[in-house]
Amino acid sequence: MSERESAPGGLALVEALVNTLDMESGADRLDTPAGRAAFGLTGRDVPAARELREALRAACLAHAGHRMRGGPSPAALGRLLAGAPLLITVADDGTTALVPASPGTLLSRVAAAIASAAADGTWSRLKACEAETCQWAYYDRSPASRRRWCSMSVCGARAKMRTYRARQAT
Repeated sequence: MSERESAPGGLALVEALVNTLDMESGADRLDTPAGRAAFGLTGRDVPAARELREALRAACLAHAGHRMRGGPSPAALGRLLAGAPLLITVADDGTTALVPASPGTLLSRVAAAIASAAADGTWSRLKACEAETCQWAYYDRSPASRRRWCSMSVCGARAKMRTYRARQAT
C-alpha cells in the first residue's frame, strides 16, 4: 500500500511475507501458485506460513507501539522461531554469521533474517501500519524511527482526516 522502498537485507523477505495479505480486500497471495512459489512453499506449507506471517505482523505492530486485535501476541513469533535451527558460520577473516541449518525452509530463512537484523539494530525498524484496514509492513527509515503509517499520503492522510473531522464534530 505504500510508496516506499523495501526493507534492507533479509528483512525484505520478512516484509514481503507479511505483505502477502491485503487486509483491506482480504486477498491472500499465498492462495496463488505464484505467491507460494515466491517463498518456496507448497500447498501443505501454507497454514504454517500464515501462522508465521501473522506472528511477524504482531511483532511489526509491536515495533510501532500497537497491538494486534484478535491475533497472536508478539511472543508467538518466539515460539515459532524456536523450531528454526540456525548455524554459526566463521569465514576465513574470522567474521561470523548465523545461517539457516535448512536453507530451503521459510521458517529458517526468516529466523536468520531476524537474527541478522537484531544484531545490526534494524529489526525494530520493521513495523506495521497502525491503520487496522492496512497493517502493511514497512521499513521505518525516519531519523527518529517514529513513523506510524505505511504511507503518509494514504493511511496517514485518512487518519489525520478522521481526527480532524472528529474535532470539528465536537
